[in-house]
Amino acid sequence: MFKEFKEFAMKGNFVDMAVGIVIGASFGTIVKSFVDDIIMPAVGVLTGGVDFGNMFAVIKNPVEGATYATIEAAHEAGAVTINYGLFINAMVTFVIVAFALFMVIKAMNSAKAAAAAEEAAVEEAPADPEPSEEVKLLTEIRDSLRRA
Repeated sequence: MFKEFKEFAMKGNFVDMAVGIVIGASFGTIVKSFVDDIIMPAVGVLTGGVDFGNMFAVIKNPVEGATYATIEAAHEAGAVTINYGLFINAMVTFVIVAFALFMVIKAMNSAKAAAAAEEAAVEEAPADPEPSEEVKLLTEIRDSLRRA
C-alpha cells in the first residue's frame, strides 16, 4: 500500500496539481491585498469616502437602539450583522481572479492554435519542392556524362 501511495504521489500530475494549489493560494492572497488595499480605497474616494469593508446591517441588536461604527464593535457587543461590504469586496476579488484566469486561458488557447497552425503548415508543405530549371539541366548533363 505504501508503494502504491508513493507511486501516486510521485506522478507528474499530482506534483503539478500541488504546485498549482500553492501558487493559486499565493495569487489569491495577492489579489485580496490588491482589492482591499488599492482598489477599494480608490473606490471609496470616488464614492465620497465610503468604506465598503465596513458596511453592514444589524439584524439582531442586544442593546435596543444602539449603533456601531464598525463590524468589530457590533460583534463585540453581541450584535448579529449582515456584512454586505465584505461581500462586495469578495465579489470584486472574484472578478479580478476570474479575469486573470480568463486572460491566462486565452493566451494558452492562442498559443495552442498557433502551434496547430504551424504544424498544419508543415504538413501541407511538399516534402521535396520542384527543382529549378538550372538544377534539372545540371542533372541531365551529369546523367549524360555518366553514360558516356
